[in-house]
Amino acid sequence: MLRILDRYFLRELLFSVLGTAIVLLVIVTGGTFAAVLKQVANGSFPASVMFEVLGLRMIDVQTALLPMALFLGVLTALGRLYRDSEMHVLASSGMGPRGLLRPVMLLGLPMVTLIALISLWWGPWSVRTANALVEQANRSVIAAGLEAGQFTELPGKGGIIFVDSMNAAGTKLGKVFVASDKPGDKTHPPKINVITAKRGQLYQESDGAGRFLALFDGWRYELPMGHLNWRRMQYARQDAALSSVQPGDDGGDNDPIHEMSTGKLFGARSSEQRAELAWRIASPMASLVLILLALPLSRQTPREPRYGRLLIAVLSYFIYLGLLSFGRALIGQGKVPNSAPLWGLHLAVAALALWMFWNQYRARVPKGAKA
Repeated sequence: MLRILDRYFLRELLFSVLGTAIVLLVIVTGGTFAAVLKQVANGSFPASVMFEVLGLRMIDVQTALLPMALFLGVLTALGRLYRDSEMHVLASSGMGPRGLLRPVMLLGLPMVTLIALISLWWGPWSVRTANALVEQANRSVIAAGLEAGQFTELPGKGGIIFVDSMNAAGTKLGKVFVASDKPGDKTHPPKINVITAKRGQLYQESDGAGRFLALFDGWRYELPMGHLNWRRMQYARQDAALSSVQPGDDGGDNDPIHEMSTGKLFGARSSEQRAELAWRIASPMASLVLILLALPLSRQTPREPRYGRLLIAVLSYFIYLGLLSFGRALIGQGKVPNSAPLWGLHLAVAALALWMFWNQYRARVPKGAKA
């Protein structure tokens, strides 16, 4: 059964961590949504699956967001208690380091478990699911935004397309009309290209880099602007680009190693796969170390600057994260055969945090007094 003091600490810590997580989530969601929207505009995937892809990607983002939210939340909650002299009153009443460590760990350990689940299983699953959803959507003109009986603008200013009918899967089309313009130069005037067909079919390149319409039994017209030398050609089959699938620009959605399940990574032999596995394990371990580091860094006196310790803590966080990234790079480049540098860094920072925490609560002997 929790004590009154434990419940008080838990409430303060929980509200602070939740508030910090919400603020960071809003910031990260805005950046991720902008990246997804850019990819939709580039034709990487249709707008109809935009929010599904955004939601799945946000699951993977929690691997980096939750450790920072936990660290800053514990830091700000305990910092407020120190500034308001509540911690000093509790310490003078006999509360030792265990009285503070207990409620912090009651909140921190479930959060670390959640981060481990996301980092090891849910995050890679969400990336695989999002990429599979995009691949499936790119194979259907319905998901690409086409509707029978309506003019639809192609992504990337590729022109307009009109189909009078299509099957339920959106792969077989009836009569098709495609119009696009081609900019001119010094020697050639701008042109308008018009393609008509009695039927069409959507297909995708084997590498997934583009979507095309195979048009059958139709006509192609080239209309130079301001000139009368129009061209008309009849064809049996004409392939037209529906849109180009651009590579992702968010730095990880198209990484096949990042999509791999953790079980497969345990039997991996390549250095890149070992680095990915080490990074996934490092995320929950770093969260636990950051909780320990937040305990001594949150200590403040009433007259200290409000954000002085916070700036030091944030700087410490980025130094720690930078060293972890450096260790991951060494593993990925094959310069280090295993994750020993990351584990060594975890242990060193945790030992430093525990020593700082113990040093704050140890009994002081006045100068000149006999031990």
